[in-house]
Amino acid sequence: MANQQNQKLKLLRIMSYLLKDSDEAHPLSMADIIGRLESDGIPAERKSIYTDMAILEDYGLDVIMIPGKSGGYYLGSREFELPEVKLLVDAVSASKFITEKKSAELVKKLESLVSHEQAKQLHRQVVVMDRLKADNEEIYYAIDEIYHCIDTDCRMRFQYLEWTADGKLQFRHDGAFYEVSPAFLLWDNENYYLVAFDEKAGGIRHYRVDKIRNAAAMDEKRGGKEEREALRLSDYSKQTFGMFAGETETVRLRATTDMAGVFRDRFGSEVTMRKDKDALLVRVPVQLSPQFYGWLTGLGSKVEVLGPDQVREGYKEYLSDILSRY
Repeated sequence: MANQQNQKLKLLRIMSYLLKDSDEAHPLSMADIIGRLESDGIPAERKSIYTDMAILEDYGLDVIMIPGKSGGYYLGSREFELPEVKLLVDAVSASKFITEKKSAELVKKLESLVSHEQAKQLHRQVVVMDRLKADNEEIYYAIDEIYHCIDTDCRMRFQYLEWTADGKLQFRHDGAFYEVSPAFLLWDNENYYLVAFDEKAGGIRHYRVDKIRNAAAMDEKRGGKEEREALRLSDYSKQTFGMFAGETETVRLRATTDMAGVFRDRFGSEVTMRKDKDALLVRVPVQLSPQFYGWLTGLGSKVEVLGPDQVREGYKEYLSDILSRY
């Protein structure tokens, strides 16, 4: 009876051997496969292995057979190829909001998508990484709760942390709960942000997800529908600077012609540009904030604000305030 039960497992065992231990550089010979099966208590003959391989091919596995006595079997393609898994490992390892512990867990799971030998290359990549990582394991529960609220169209509440002058994290507003209507999650400048309609403030606000604590869904339906639907996810981060929100204005600029790439990279399809003699005239919607003026300052004399007047005056005040400190 036990032997019959093991025979039913034979096909699954062979598939597991191929997935875990085979690749183009490390094919499994017929003797390897039979030996592994016998170690697992499953007697097998060469003829039955041929049949099993044909069944696995019919199932959809890309089983490649190398002919000859020194040949063998391996998977020609997988759901994720090695370069794709390397890319995912890089993203996980470089993400600041993912803790060291969770990064190691996720990389371990990603290793299962390739063979054991290929997984060694992933280990060599991870050793190179040296990034400042978050230490908040609660971020994963917060992300799950945010998506739950979006899917069920309900508000959420949470407490929010901020840094103190002595380098410690404390609850903002003495631990008072924020009540928001989540719109979407946004990756910007290596951080994860919740973009939501703040019920109390009556406008769109951003929150660093790694600073959210005790997130919970509420019974009330989400508010701020018009404000949330007015947001364009693809262009939203291009209009904001460092996730500091402000009033949106269409700003007119004059720049040197070599700055075209800078504006295109920063604003994408939202920017309008045309040549005017030896200059570049630019129109782009931005959310005004000190961070926007700081970005302009970094471009130096290559860019001039033409309007609107309040933006031009705001930029002059920003520069004057800096100069007054020297």
